[in-house]
Amino acid sequence: MDTTKVWFITGAGRGMGTNIAKAALNAGHKVVATGRNPDAVAKAIGESENVLVVQLDVTRPADAQSAVKAAIDRFGTIDVLVNNAAHFYGGFFEELIPDQIERQLQVALIGPMNVTRAVLPVMRKQRSGHIISISSGAGISGFEFNSAYCASKFALEGWMESLAPEAAPFGIHTTIVNPGFFRTEFLTETSSTYAEPSIEDYADRRVGYMEFFYKQNGQQSGDPNKLAKALLLIASEAEPPRRFIAGADAVSIAEQKIADLQAQINAYRDLSTSMAYED
Repeated sequence: MDTTKVWFITGAGRGMGTNIAKAALNAGHKVVATGRNPDAVAKAIGESENVLVVQLDVTRPADAQSAVKAAIDRFGTIDVLVNNAAHFYGGFFEELIPDQIERQLQVALIGPMNVTRAVLPVMRKQRSGHIISISSGAGISGFEFNSAYCASKFALEGWMESLAPEAAPFGIHTTIVNPGFFRTEFLTETSSTYAEPSIEDYADRRVGYMEFFYKQNGQQSGDPNKLAKALLLIASEAEPPRRFIAGADAVSIAEQKIADLQAQINAYRDLSTSMAYED
């Protein structure tokens, strides 16, 4: 039985996207490696008969449609879509300008929607497929200085959870991936934009968070190659998980969220359950 699959990966020119693409190729799969700069993608991935490099800005629906067409023309199908392209807009909500918040939502939410909308007809026709969207620990719990990013990831997860039952009757699986801190280029200047300081009340905390992110860059505990291999394993399963939490730090975030929700439910359980009309 041929287990070779065609992987369509966004943001494959750097960071986690490159790791996933290389892991898939090393496992004998075919890869459609996409990014805004195809030259950078080709340089990062290398040349191979099993690789198709395609220009794709996920915020442009026309790019998504043309990239999917190119994938089908070359490989005939798409088995696994990895919505990976990302950018981090950090800062306190009051200091983030509307354009930055909109850009965050465009890249992290509308972008995956654009690409998935283009891929779904292919997967529906073949009655199989797997849509993997890279979220974050910030898609499970909110954090200050991350309001725009958390908003985009919470929205991504709501969309993915709703898409799951819509796509399941066609044999299409979905998986949300919640990574913690992994040692990629995510916190570099290329992948991160910070709000300009504008409100003195936030000054002290802003300094602390900027120092934290600068120190984290290049020192993250997670190994992206291990995460890439984990995604290959998940994608090979007959019934892949609807959610995969990656990294001990992400597990801690999820467990704390569960505990907090349970405590909040219990604290007001009687009031919460007293809302029905009286007979």
